[in-house]
Amino acid sequence: MKFLSNVLLVAGSLNLAAATVASSNEVNVYSLRQPELIEPMLNAFTDATGIAVNISYIKEGVTERLAAEGDRSPADLLLTVDISRLHAAVAAGVTQSVSSDSVNASVPEEFRDPDGHWFALTLRARIVYASKERVADGEVTTYEDLASDKWNGRICTRSGSHAYNIALTSAVLAHHGEDGARQWLSGVKSNLARKPQGNDRAQVKAIWAGECDVSIGNTYYFGKMLANEEQREWADAVRIEFPVFEGGGTHVNVSGMAMTKAAPNRDNALMLMEFLAGNAAQEMYAETNYEYPVNPNVSLSDLVASWGQFDRDGLSLAEIAQLRPQSLQIVEEIDFDE
Repeated sequence: MKFLSNVLLVAGSLNLAAATVASSNEVNVYSLRQPELIEPMLNAFTDATGIAVNISYIKEGVTERLAAEGDRSPADLLLTVDISRLHAAVAAGVTQSVSSDSVNASVPEEFRDPDGHWFALTLRARIVYASKERVADGEVTTYEDLASDKWNGRICTRSGSHAYNIALTSAVLAHHGEDGARQWLSGVKSNLARKPQGNDRAQVKAIWAGECDVSIGNTYYFGKMLANEEQREWADAVRIEFPVFEGGGTHVNVSGMAMTKAAPNRDNALMLMEFLAGNAAQEMYAETNYEYPVNPNVSLSDLVASWGQFDRDGLSLAEIAQLRPQSLQIVEEIDFDE
C-alpha cells in the first residue's frame, strides 16, 4: 500500500530526531479510541522510530484521571473521539500548548485549537443508514425530517447521551435554538422503533433484521462492517444517506489528539503527534479505518469515495463543544433513553 512507502520515507528523519531525545525511548498514550483502531498507526510509528508506544485504553473518565494524577501522570498524549472531549480536557487544565510547524501544515486551521492544545486527526460524518428495501433512494434529506411522523416506529439509535448523539443534538441546538432542539429530539424519540441501545453497528443490524428502517450512525462503521465477514450482510442491507440541516450541511465530528500537561516524554510525544498528522498515518486512517483524513494532502480511500460527496456543515467545532451541557440536559429532561 501507498502508506507503507511513506512510512519508509519518513523513517530516516524520525530516527535521526529520535537519536537526540534525552528521555526514555517510549511514549505513553491514554486513548478513548479502541486499540484496534489506532494500533496500525502506532505500530508504524514504532517501526519508523524505534520508540515504543504504550497504550492505556480508558473508556470513560480520562480527563478526571489526568486531573487526579496531576504532575505524576505517566501519560504523554491523549487520543480521543468527539470535539467535546477535547475541549473538556483543555478546560480541565490537563493539556499543554504545542507549537509545531509540521502539525500546523498538516492540520487545517479550522481543525485545531488556536492555542495549540488540541488537533483533529480525522473527520466522520453523522449520517443515516437506510434500508435498501423499505426506504426509497433520496427519501432521507434533512436531520429535521427525522422528527417527521412519517418515520413513526421506524428509527433506531444508540443512547441519546452518547457523545456522538450529544454532538448532533448540539448542532441542532445551534441551528434551531433550545425550543427547536427539544421539539426535534422529542420527535425523534416518538419515532423510535425500540428503546435506544447498543452501538452504531447494532442499529444497522436491527435494520437488517427488520426491526427498523433507518438509523443514525458514523460513516466509518460502514467500512468496518463491510470488512467483517459476519457483519457484511448487515451492511449490504443498507445504504448511506448524507442528510443536511435546513440551511446548512452534513454534521461532522472529529477524532483528535492533545499533549498532556505532565508529558514526561514530551519530545517523543511531539514526534508522535507529527507522525499522526503526517501523510503516512493519515493514509492509514483513510485506508484501514475508513475515516476522512484532515490532512488536505491525503485522499479518501476508494471505498469511502464511493459513498458519495457531501457538504460539511458550517458550524464551528468549538460551538458544538460549548453546547454539550445544554444538549445533555435536554436529553435527560425528555427521558430520551427511556
